[in-house]
Amino acid sequence: QLQLEESGGGSVQTGGSLRLSCTSSGGTFDHYAIGWFRQAPGKEREGVAFISPSATGSHYANSVRGRFTISRDNAREMVYLQMASLKPEDTATYYCAARTYYSLNYAPETMNFWGKGTLVTVSS
Repeated sequence: QLQLEESGGGSVQTGGSLRLSCTSSGGTFDHYAIGWFRQAPGKEREGVAFISPSATGSHYANSVRGRFTISRDNAREMVYLQMASLKPEDTATYYCAARTYYSLNYAPETMNFWGKGTLVTVSS
């Protein structure tokens, strides 16, 4: 059973940067595509960035493209989300999630394993 744990959340001002990390245990990490999702209070969970098992493919939600970068280190079984030029609307709890295949559809219901989330707060 793959287990995921996020870290790196915190409070930052508009225009600032944060790097989120997702650590993995209990599974063959490089068999899984990983996605970062976020959920703001009162809103649905949405996909932010997604990376293939071998890191040869990645894609982003329109709202974060050009500001966020997803990467992974399979040797360390970690995935990162580098966030820059943060805006108040980026405020949310961020989750990493995994599934065994990579595609352009990363709806939350297609993911098999989830972390518990880390809170990001961007103040104006």
